[in-house]
Amino acid sequence: MGLFDKIFRNLGRSEPWGVHPDERKRPASEAPIRRLPVPPLLYLPLSQHVGAAAEPIVRIGQKVLKGECLATATGNISAPVHAPTSGEIVAIGPITAPHPSGLEMTAITLRSDMEDRWAPLAGLADPLSCPPEELARRVADAGIVGLGGATFPASVKLGLGHRSRIRTLILNGSECEPYLSCDDRLMRERAAGIVRGAVLMRHATGAREVRIGIEDNKPEAIAAMRTAADGHADVHVCVVPARYPMGSDRQLIIELTGIEVPAESRAADVGVLVHNVGTAFAIHQAIDLGRPLVSRVMTLNGEALAQPGNYEVPIGTLIEDLLAFAGGVRFEPARLVMGGPMMGLVLPSAKVPVVKGCSGILALSAAEVARDEPDACIRCGSCTRACPVGLLPLEMNACIANGALDAAGALGLHDCIGCGCCAYVCPARIPLVQAFNHAKGELAARDRDKKRTDATRRMAEARAERLEREAREKAEAAARRAAERKAQKAQKEHEAAASTASNSEGVLA
Repeated sequence: MGLFDKIFRNLGRSEPWGVHPDERKRPASEAPIRRLPVPPLLYLPLSQHVGAAAEPIVRIGQKVLKGECLATATGNISAPVHAPTSGEIVAIGPITAPHPSGLEMTAITLRSDMEDRWAPLAGLADPLSCPPEELARRVADAGIVGLGGATFPASVKLGLGHRSRIRTLILNGSECEPYLSCDDRLMRERAAGIVRGAVLMRHATGAREVRIGIEDNKPEAIAAMRTAADGHADVHVCVVPARYPMGSDRQLIIELTGIEVPAESRAADVGVLVHNVGTAFAIHQAIDLGRPLVSRVMTLNGEALAQPGNYEVPIGTLIEDLLAFAGGVRFEPARLVMGGPMMGLVLPSAKVPVVKGCSGILALSAAEVARDEPDACIRCGSCTRACPVGLLPLEMNACIANGALDAAGALGLHDCIGCGCCAYVCPARIPLVQAFNHAKGELAARDRDKKRTDATRRMAEARAERLEREAREKAEAAARRAAERKAQKAQKEHEAAASTASNSEGVLA
């Protein structure tokens, strides 16, 4: 189907937002999860999450066991890193980051001893009788972050239940990105563990109910999750329309609860929390079995791959090792993408590691990524109708093109979720998402510069005030000393005069 066919198909639909890109989830979605053997070397970045990087607590040459903590969290928003297998620490230093920039990041390199020996583990015998704070602490210690791609530390969100009155916990099983099917397979094969994780999360947050949102194009996952949820009166499996980006938190909240999260507010502010189904399974593993997050299920897909499928992969595995296990590539990919094709990151090479937030690797052919050069905007309004947040992409793009970034911000630029719907339906093939991301970066840099300037100004003003205060205090001290000297002089003169008068009286007598 051509691009214009896709556009007019979308324009003819009655849905108020989103697009319907070709799913392309098969054949990967039909292959059961395979476990990747531990590779000889694992590269574990210290920053695999939103927030501050973890701090290493191991040294080069140290022997470690699977599940042992290698780096601890620093600050309130951070997450520890654990050993995905047993072996020896051979390096702590820079590696190429799994990012389009190809810049370096600090990582711990672990050489496997190929024995895969676990450290002693201990789950909670009766977690539902434990205080919610204890569950959140265990989740934090296990290094669990949002596995849907956001990588926000899961324990921090669980802790929101103490500050906000959470009514509804939503598990996101929509997996709306084309090509990806790791959540689908996880729900089909490990539904009981996901539901158990949901029950534990409900207890930790104090939520009254759990709603699991699954798109209607995943009938096997829906059936498996409903079977697993049977007997849990507070856990409901809800079928939602297959529409991109249904997996966006705010869109799923509206679909399942009818509640709209205001701009510049959090879901917790309206009594809702959203977690990915993979995160729920990881929480079950951490609390019931004591296992930290050391592996994840991810999708390998794309026309260049020999064996598309879903694989459970140790964190830190080089992508080239993962591709080799999956039969390699049939030809050189035109593009290697981490994540989905709509919001994923183009990788500089396959010599980068799998991280906690990696939901898939796509080895795409030239035909899959082909896109003509952009034309001028024809103001058709397709992007406005497709935007799931209700923004005006064509107007924002015009402001950005004219350098009016503040005007773009006033139109809601910061509410853009970067889903790519606008660019997908644009008949002029304008790279709208790239323009919006660039503008956000420029505004963020400008904001940082303003904060630095304001901080410098405040420091200068504080210094001037301090110098003025010190000068005033010095002058006042000098005046006091002068007054004291004058008083002392007058006192001495008075005493001298009194003494002279007394002597005179004695002579006369």
